[in-house]
Amino acid sequence: MNRRKDMVANLRSKANQMASAFNMSNFANRESLLGPETKQDAMSRTVGLDNSGLVEQDEGLEKLEETVMSTKHIALAVNEELDLHTRLI
Repeated sequence: MNRRKDMVANLRSKANQMASAFNMSNFANRESLLGPETKQDAMSRTVGLDNSGLVEQDEGLEKLEETVMSTKHIALAVNEELDLHTRLI
């Protein structure tokens, strides 16, 4: 009976050791993957960068809109020219 109690105690001890090793390895893996926790200062510094990125995207979209409108006008002119040629034929 004592032998079984010793075996159970030994298994519980090993289970506790494995659980603590697992928890420590998870914490280390998290740190290596995500890096150390960021402070609020780093977060506040990126807000300005986000806004400048949005402004840059807006400017790019405005240029794209100008290009699309120009292409539309050219396509309409070509369409009118084709209609004229079709009527002449």
